[in-house]
Amino acid sequence: FCAFKMVQKKKQQKKKTQLKFTIDCTHPVEDGILKANDLADYMKGRIKVNGKTGNLENNIGVECLKSIVTITSDIPFSKRYLKYLTKKYLKKNNLRDWLRVVASSQTAYELRYFQINNEEEDDEGDEES
Repeated sequence: FCAFKMVQKKKQQKKKTQLKFTIDCTHPVEDGILKANDLADYMKGRIKVNGKTGNLENNIGVECLKSIVTITSDIPFSKRYLKYLTKKYLKKNNLRDWLRVVASSQTAYELRYFQINNEEEDDEGDEES
């Protein structure tokens, strides 16, 4: 009887953990080069569960609010996988040369522009002589 109660307690202690990740697309959306809804649709179509795409069921939810894509998961899910899929989306839309995916917090990614320094050196003095 005691062993049965211990097993019951262990089962009760297991709680469902819900993971929540966000991808912030504010800068590219404001500039009009990316649509957050397209990214959310891409995620819905490409996220694999148990090796199968389109197998999201009720385990994983993808939502888009304005310029932020939110992914919630009831099953173990890797944040790194989201970065991989986001980079694939950017490459598909030829935006990979301009945008990068940066972790802004432990559960969030942000799309940022590359910092390009257009510093021109003084080559004009060399050309004159």
